[in-house]
Amino acid sequence: MACVCLLGQWTVHGDDALHFENLEEEVVSRMPGLSGAERTTTVVIGTGLPGLAIATELRRRGVDSIIVSRLESPGGQSQKAAHQRCDDAEAASIQERNEILRHLRNYASSHQLDIRSDTSAVLLDKMGPGAEASLHRWAVHTPDGVLLADHIVLTRCAHSQLRRMLTDLGISIGTNLVAAMRAIGIYLVGVGELITPTPKEVLRQAKVVGQAISAKVYPDSVPSVLTGTFPALPAL
Repeated sequence: MACVCLLGQWTVHGDDALHFENLEEEVVSRMPGLSGAERTTTVVIGTGLPGLAIATELRRRGVDSIIVSRLESPGGQSQKAAHQRCDDAEAASIQERNEILRHLRNYASSHQLDIRSDTSAVLLDKMGPGAEASLHRWAVHTPDGVLLADHIVLTRCAHSQLRRMLTDLGISIGTNLVAAMRAIGIYLVGVGELITPTPKEVLRQAKVVGQAISAKVYPDSVPSVLTGTFPALPAL
């Protein structure tokens, strides 16, 4: 089997499933730097409100994820959004943000979300398309090892940094940055072009991205919300 088969997301049943799983392990073990890599459907980069919001949406839709703290730049600096904040809006929404964070943290604790606050991503490595043209496998390198995922959610990058990232990957951006990133399996939550999104906007983005990733994972029938509710969260 060609290595590219490893990079897809196939559904295999019965004895063939065990054979495929064993073969995947064997191929990965032969790839430099990937021996012992962990597998997940989605890696979320950022453990703040946006990261918790999308991780919660994914769990409620039956999609697993690993949440790491941040993405380090080559010089060891954390990549942070460089857009302007609106002080008045930030002050007005701090109580709302804290209330939402409280609910999200309670959900994360009760549902044992895989949050790795002390782990940062140091390199995102695009391994190529898989068996399905719309799916991609990424290798997220961290100081603790490599995480293999079909999707990545970024929560702390400025648009200028994202454009440089796509250019470095040799990907034509055009005018629609979000579409260009989704085409390679990267999604944005809590990222605004000029001003930091409000808590309600972050929740809306998380819902949209959660639906989009769930549709990729379950193309034939997107499951309904599986676990947990947030009755006190603001309606969108």
